[in-house]
Amino acid sequence: MPPTRQSSPAPSSPAWQRLYATAESQAGLFTLTQAEACGYSSQHLQKHLRAGRIRRVQRGIYRLTQFPTSEHEELVVFWLWSGRAGVFSHETSLFLHDLSDVLPARIHLTVPTAWLARRLRIPEGLVLHHDDLADSARTWVEVVPVTTAQQAITECIVAHVSPELIEQAIRQARQRGLISGEDGRSLSSQLRRTRNTRS
Repeated sequence: MPPTRQSSPAPSSPAWQRLYATAESQAGLFTLTQAEACGYSSQHLQKHLRAGRIRRVQRGIYRLTQFPTSEHEELVVFWLWSGRAGVFSHETSLFLHDLSDVLPARIHLTVPTAWLARRLRIPEGLVLHHDDLADSARTWVEVVPVTTAQQAITECIVAHVSPELIEQAIRQARQRGLISGEDGRSLSSQLRRTRNTRS
C-alpha cells in the first residue's frame, strides 16, 4: 500500500494565526471572504489545499484539517453559507436547547426579511424562514446562534408543530428557568388558541 499522505505543518505567519483564530470560533471553518480579510487570496488557499492544511467543504467555505471535529460542524457550514446572517430557529432551536423530544428532519434557519428578494440556491436539508429577529430573541448554543427558548416555542406554535412536543418544551423550559412562569402560561394560552382555530 502507498504511504498515507501527511499534511504539511501549519505555517507560523501572522496571517495564518489570524485565520486560525477566525476558524477557531467557527468549529475550524472559515469562508473565502474571511480568509481574504486575513491576507489570503484564493491562490494562497490553493497552496494550502495542495499541502493538505485545509480542505474545501463547499463553494467558498473551507475547514482546517487539523482542527478537532465538532458535533455542530454541519450547522456552522449552513451559518457561514448565510454570511453569518442566519439564526437557527423553530424545531432546530428546540433541539439545540434540548427542549422536548423533537428530532427535526431538516435544519431550520431564519434569515432577514430582506432575503425574500434574493434568488438563492438553498442547500439540501435546509429550510429558510424570514423574520427580522430582535436581539432579545437571539442567543447562542456553543458556536452557533439560535433563537431563545421562548422565541423557538412561539415559532413552533405558529408553524403547527405537534402540540404534545410544544407542551413538553414549555414545561421543560419553565423547569430549567429558560422562560418565566408568566411566559409559560402565555405560550400555553397561545397554543390553545391555535389548536382551537384549527379544530
